[in-house]
Amino acid sequence: MIPADELSEPAVRALVNAINANDVAAFRAALTDDATMSDDGTDRDLGQWADSEIFGASGHLDVESEAEGGRSLVARYRNEKWGEMRTRWHFDVSDGKVRRFETGQA
Repeated sequence: MIPADELSEPAVRALVNAINANDVAAFRAALTDDATMSDDGTDRDLGQWADSEIFGASGHLDVESEAEGGRSLVARYRNEKWGEMRTRWHFDVSDGKVRRFETGQA
């Protein structure tokens, strides 16, 4: 596993740390104002998704590997809603913040 503090891309590192700390304010601060996301190929409302899948369910990422300069991750994601699953994450970064992320089962 790669400790979140050692992820290569600073914007991704900030977002993963916010998820693992269950810190809504830090999560929002790591995103651009117009950030978007998709889950298993379907665009979702980012705020609703984060409330349901992360903050309302104690979401946590354990990163197995990173690629593309730290903008693509394979991680074990777990929450109280779905349990644990192997997931892939891809991040688009703009001006030091995450503009979009796409996640789904790996």
